[in-house]
Amino acid sequence: MSATGSFAGLAALRSSQGLLVQPRMGFSDPRQMRAGLLAVRQARAATVATLTLDSYTRVKDYASVERALTDGIPLNGYPLVTHGPTTTRAVLDGIPGPHLPVQVRHGSAVPDDIIAALVESGLDATEGGPVSYCLPYGRVPLREATASWARSCRRFAELRNRGIEPHLESFGGCMMGQMCPPGLLIAITVLETLFFHQHGLRSVSLSYAQQTHVRQDEEAVAALRSLATAFIPDDTDWHIVLYTYMGKYPRTRDGALLVLRAAAELAVRTGATRLIVKTPAEAHRIPTIEENVEALEHAAAAAAAAERAGTPHAPPQDTGIATEARQLVEAVLDLHPDVGQALLRAFAKGYLDVPYCLHSDNRGRARGYIDETGRLRWASVGAMPIRGITGGERDHSVGSSELLSALSYVERKHDLLALRSQDTRTSDALDAGTTAADLRQA
Repeated sequence: MSATGSFAGLAALRSSQGLLVQPRMGFSDPRQMRAGLLAVRQARAATVATLTLDSYTRVKDYASVERALTDGIPLNGYPLVTHGPTTTRAVLDGIPGPHLPVQVRHGSAVPDDIIAALVESGLDATEGGPVSYCLPYGRVPLREATASWARSCRRFAELRNRGIEPHLESFGGCMMGQMCPPGLLIAITVLETLFFHQHGLRSVSLSYAQQTHVRQDEEAVAALRSLATAFIPDDTDWHIVLYTYMGKYPRTRDGALLVLRAAAELAVRTGATRLIVKTPAEAHRIPTIEENVEALEHAAAAAAAAERAGTPHAPPQDTGIATEARQLVEAVLDLHPDVGQALLRAFAKGYLDVPYCLHSDNRGRARGYIDETGRLRWASVGAMPIRGITGGERDHSVGSSELLSALSYVERKHDLLALRSQDTRTSDALDAGTTAADLRQA
């Protein structure tokens, strides 16, 4: 396998420098974007840099991008397609290298233009997927998104003919950010990486987003690693990337830092290669360069402390997450030899069903809830072939008040923990001292 792709040496970098931490940073002004990349390179951490694209580019609304740039109105990300390869190469000049890979993050269900633009700009790493960048984000039909991602993967894989190993990360472990039990997250990210492989890619990463219960997350990441080992072909270089909680974030600075520290410790305990970092500003606005760097350094310090402590943990309890995820993957793959067609049929039959997702191609019969211990469980599995594997299904539906309370569970929990302490204990100790009753009263 070629070693010239920017993500090709990631495992060695993780081994020698510690957990790799990565922001989701993006700015529309090229000078500011370059300043952000330079700041990430200079951070006291082992970093991966990011060009996060704006939401207009995500949906191919290039006219609105042009108007904003002409009028001097900042966008919420970097407009890669509109700026073009000459500007982007200038932004990147001298920055990417063996110790600073750069990845494009974008959120587009139809990424043809984005893939073409990043390749022309000299970039070779991005993320997304036909399901994970379609269902949560818009109205593009799943069939259209799947076809676009197939074309884009093949176009991206052509870099291999030039001696460059492109890298594609599945966003499947982050569906909707919250309220989706782990088995489905694992299944979708594994299926998307198989889709990438089928269309020519040989360097991939599988995602998992930190959820509501640390022991459940440990079991989930172990299950993800097990399924990746079983299903991903041997000719593929892969690793696991963990996301700091993607749902409603704590509103206090200390509460947000507790979530981030817990994510870093989870990444270390589960052997993740990268951690996608969030900042305390997430609950209020787009973070500055300085706030991104501060969060990167905080996460790196927490990870380093966890590495030094080396506290052994008992293997996570087997509650059936791996079995559930495997059942979903196998049920989907049995539908059609082409993974893209299998995904389309799986959603049509309800074999895959994302809770609370309003996309027209999603059955919408599955529901998740948070139980009394803080674990994310299935209230209803709809037509998915996993009934009874992890348990938790119940007769009554999830009402609006219960759902709203669950959506703010992590926010309230960590803001309460921050108020109760001076942040001197480990995240595990803090977690153990908070009960469901505490949160109902908060």
